[in-house]
Amino acid sequence: MCVYSRFARVASRAALLGALVPWAVPVGALDLLDGDLQVHGFVSLGLVNTTDNNFFGQSDDRVSKDFSEIGINGSWRVTPDVQLSAELLSRTAGGTDDGSARLDYGLVDWTVSSSEEGRGGLRLGRVKTAYGLYNKTRDMPFTRPSIVLPQSIYFDRTRNLTVSADGAEIYLERYGEAGTLSASLALGQPQTNTEAATVALVGLNPPGHLDSKLAPDFQAIYEGAGGKYRLAFTALHLDLRYRPGYGDRLGSGRFKLTPLIFSAQYNAENWSLTSEYASRRTSVKDFGRFFYNGDATGESYYLQGTYRLAPKWEALLRYDVYYADRGDRDGEDFSAATRLPGFTRFAKDWTFGVRFDVTPQFMLRAEVHRVNGSGFLAVQDNPNARDLRQYWDNFMLLGSFRF
Repeated sequence: MCVYSRFARVASRAALLGALVPWAVPVGALDLLDGDLQVHGFVSLGLVNTTDNNFFGQSDDRVSKDFSEIGINGSWRVTPDVQLSAELLSRTAGGTDDGSARLDYGLVDWTVSSSEEGRGGLRLGRVKTAYGLYNKTRDMPFTRPSIVLPQSIYFDRTRNLTVSADGAEIYLERYGEAGTLSASLALGQPQTNTEAATVALVGLNPPGHLDSKLAPDFQAIYEGAGGKYRLAFTALHLDLRYRPGYGDRLGSGRFKLTPLIFSAQYNAENWSLTSEYASRRTSVKDFGRFFYNGDATGESYYLQGTYRLAPKWEALLRYDVYYADRGDRDGEDFSAATRLPGFTRFAKDWTFGVRFDVTPQFMLRAEVHRVNGSGFLAVQDNPNARDLRQYWDNFMLLGSFRF
């Protein structure tokens, strides 16, 4: 049986089973203390099949079920100016996430000043990182524009490094006839205490671990015409140090990353157009002769359109491009230095997807990706780079339920 037929048969069975769930499960968020205390949750299950390479598990010519998300979040308005918020998340994503429960974010939000002209405040704790248009809401399947976000900007293989940080954030919002201007400045400790974060930077089975300096994060967003269009700029700086373990071949290396992201979105009644561009200054040094040291400027961008076909149906088309080094876009210099395939340094992804809201609480999604390059694939799912293929297809199905 061909790969496409096998995937279609398994996907149809999963969709049929998923469609029955909302009718059997009582729906409703927990709403207490006259609305001051609210608890919500979601469950998301996915199927992934690829013609070559592996994505979110062993998906090459088979169907991987190693993609799921279960989350519960709550907020408590303690006083008119103070709110507590937190989310506990269990995420499985192939070899990069094992489903262990963790605190995705947990913070106290203090509104220091508020008026008709705007408001300002302070957030303390594990604060969501402001990163492009989608990072602060990427944990919720219903708020993402697709099953997976554009991998050129929002890498799933390094999600833990950029999803949130332990520290503080100052924010300011100003309202006016011309629109809304909001800005935030955060300083926090990235989540480097996971194996996935270390593996993504230095490879499989590292005996050492990562440390990080406090990471500054700045974002400014302008919204005009009642949210009809949005413009944003994000700047983030990561300064990571690898601490070698016993018998380690790698030295005490340093990894610096400074992405600058420019974002734009236009929202009409039935369609939306979004684009983001990122320039990433990268410095890798002192890892020793068994590692690819050097400086580079990476480049990423995507253009994405969504169209509401009917009240419950939405279609998506996206072109997504990633270069690890814009001075070596085809990876030839990298291949000559490492003898690894040059296409591991870039990826070009055409994506077509559809969304069907079965009920307000239950959503089905399907996506097809045609990809040139393997630059965003996780080494945990693809341990031997020489086994990778440059051209590959990815088929995904997702069912999500929320309350």
